[in-house]
Amino acid sequence: MPVDRTKLPLVKTDPVFRLPEFHRKKLDNGTSILSVRHRRAPVLTIRVLLQAGSAVDPFGQYGLAALTADLLDEGSTEHSGIELHEELARIGGRLNIEVTSDATVISLTMLAKHAAQGFTLIREIVEKPQFDFEDIERVRDLRLNRLRQLRQTPVGTADRVFIESLYNSHPYGHLAIGTDEMLSKLGRQEVVSFHNCWYDRKSLTVIAVGDIPEDELSGLTHDVFGDRRTTEKNSTKKLSIQEPQPLSDRMIFVPRQKAVQSEIRLGHVGVERRSPDYYALRVLNMVLGGQFISRINLNLREDKGYTYGARTSFDWRVGRGPFSFQASVQTSATIDSIKEAVREISDIRERRPVTTEEVDIAHAALTRGFPRSFETASQIANAGLQLALHDLNDDDYTNFIKRILAIKPDEVSRVASLYLKPEKLLAVVVGSAPDILSDLSSLGFGEPIEY
Repeated sequence: MPVDRTKLPLVKTDPVFRLPEFHRKKLDNGTSILSVRHRRAPVLTIRVLLQAGSAVDPFGQYGLAALTADLLDEGSTEHSGIELHEELARIGGRLNIEVTSDATVISLTMLAKHAAQGFTLIREIVEKPQFDFEDIERVRDLRLNRLRQLRQTPVGTADRVFIESLYNSHPYGHLAIGTDEMLSKLGRQEVVSFHNCWYDRKSLTVIAVGDIPEDELSGLTHDVFGDRRTTEKNSTKKLSIQEPQPLSDRMIFVPRQKAVQSEIRLGHVGVERRSPDYYALRVLNMVLGGQFISRINLNLREDKGYTYGARTSFDWRVGRGPFSFQASVQTSATIDSIKEAVREISDIRERRPVTTEEVDIAHAALTRGFPRSFETASQIANAGLQLALHDLNDDDYTNFIKRILAIKPDEVSRVASLYLKPEKLLAVVVGSAPDILSDLSSLGFGEPIEY
């Protein structure tokens, strides 16, 4: 077939995207089930969602949720840790355990033909951990060493100080890994108590996606998790995410001797995932700092040459997660980089509102590759996880592209004015004190507080 190479090929209409429909079921014990058949590969992914993350760490015991989760695969009342992982290897299983601010997620992907064994193993891991004294001490020491490593990196230090300074005593005011002082005091009593309190709740959700007939998948889930018992005490326990307190100090400086770069964080408390302005905010962030050709990156990297990359983001949580700017810049450009970032955040609200071209580019960036995020059983299971965690409508992902494309420039300008608050920005700078500390007070954030 002859091809006219003097003309660009026509752009075809994007195909309609539809996320497979999850079948929902509520067991008599209160456990929620989301399941769907996915035929593209002979695998099964199971995600167990526990709506208890680092935000439910008791005061003075930061890191307890993550420590408890890290111990789940160290051995159960039926198998040692080695035996557990041997059983997982026999079924081609890959186990992953993650703790975020809002949730603990235990995930298992395996060959679909071993579904029954997989369901049994993941329930054993979740419900019957041994919590051996030696395992607890070893895992806790490993996490303490990881904390010490993070303190040696500017990025880890900036992330920790930013969250702690922005939220303070709020449930979101610490990283999941906790702190040295608090983590070192945690032992078996605290771990067992946390597990008893949060791992036997009616809010447990099981998401199962794989190449198994729907009725068989639903039946397996019911057989394994249907006899879960919950106590009256635990079945009514629920985290309440209150509003963070206003900031008293807005410029935090962390000295780092002989640093040739400064690690910068700017931000304030943002909005929750269930915000009705979620889609407009996604477009706004893409224009401001969410991609390579965003305003902030083009300014600080391409125009000024201060950094290899700068970006902004909204952290979508059950409660109001942070809006933040982050960049590593050369030390001599620290003050100007902060000025430019604040100016970009201010200008997009009124002085330089988004243009139609910018919104069109943001639309393309958010939608053109969107279906690729739902090709595997694991990716679809993750979508079900988000639906359950944030109590979203079942059509949220199916209608994502349509809703993004419906966002116009005036809507982006509205949410920019409403949700971006330059006067409330917190600044965290990790860098060389002799080079930049004396100039930080000129930025309008108040006198710098050394951390």
